[in-house]
Formats: sequence, structure tokens, C-alpha cells
Amino acid sequence: MGLDIVVKDIQNGAQAEISTIKAEADAKVSEILNEARDAQKKMLGDSLAQAEEDLKNLHQQIKSSANLEVKRFRLNKRKELLDQVYNNIHESIKSMPASKAEKLLSVLIEKHEADGVRIYSNKNSEAIVKKLSSLSYAGNIDCIGGIVLENEDGTVRLDFTYDSILKNVYERSLKQISDILNG
Repeated sequence: MGLDIVVKDIQNGAQAEISTIKAEADAKVSEILNEARDAQKKMLGDSLAQAEEDLKNLHQQIKSSANLEVKRFRLNKRKELLDQVYNNIHESIKSMPASKAEKLLSVLIEKHEADGVRIYSNKNSEAIVKKLSSLSYAGNIDCIGGIVLENEDGTVRLDFTYDSILKNVYERSLKQISDILNG
């Protein structure tokens, strides 16, 4: 019987130790699980915060891109409108009645004839320029109207064509025209 008591004591001691080890293991498992949950919550919070930041940045990029596209569209429309105005003026000058064209040529020749010895004009204005100017008629040029004067040795050409006058006036007035057209 004495051996049974020793075995029983060993079994009880082993059972107690198993219970202690199991309790420690359960506590360690619980601690590890709690740490894992905390880590998971932190990672989830960090991921959520990063996702919100990324979403905010993406929203700002889309908004900026849309604003840029709107500005580009407006600028293109303004340019189209300004080009249309320029072309309309160009066509108005091109289709000007002969009497007005002659009057304009007369003013240009009278004002600038002393600056040259040869004169050029477009084919349509040739007869009028020859009639109005005492300078040597040097030939036709490709323009909508006006004259070009040249000095004796051909080194200086003064361009008084309607094309260049229109271009100069248009470029000087571009901001004012744009402001008027676009409020």
C-alpha cells in the first residue's frame, strides 16, 4: 500500500504541476492573443489613417486636375474667340469697298512716300498705287492691301501692308480685346 500512496502523491503532484503549466500556458496564450489583437487594431488604425490620407490626396489631385482642365478649356475657347475676331477683321479689310481702299492707300502713300524710292502693292491695288504715287512701282506682293516702300539699295523695306498693320494693332490691343470679350 505504501507504494500506492507514493504513486498517488506523484500523480497528484504531476496533476497539480500540469494544472499550473496549463494555467500558465492559458495565461500566456491569452497574453499573446491580446497583444496580437492590439497589434491588429493598431495596424488597422494605421492602415485606415493611411487610406484616409491617400484618399484625401487623391481627391486633391483630381480637383486640381479638373481645375487645370477647366482653365485649359477656357483659354482654348478664348483663343478661338480671339482668332475668330482677328479673322473677321481680316475679312472685313479684305472686302473693303474700293473707295475706302483708295482713301487708305492715299493716306499711307502721302504720309510715307518720302521714305522710299520704290513701292510695292498687291495686284488688286496696283493701278491705284501707280496713280497715287510718284515712286517707281516695283511689283506685286502677297497681302490683303497696303504698300511696302523700299530704299534705293533695297536694304530697307518699310511694311505698311494692312496685314502687318492689323497684326501690330491686334498684338498691342490683345489684352484689352481679351478683357472686353471675356468680361
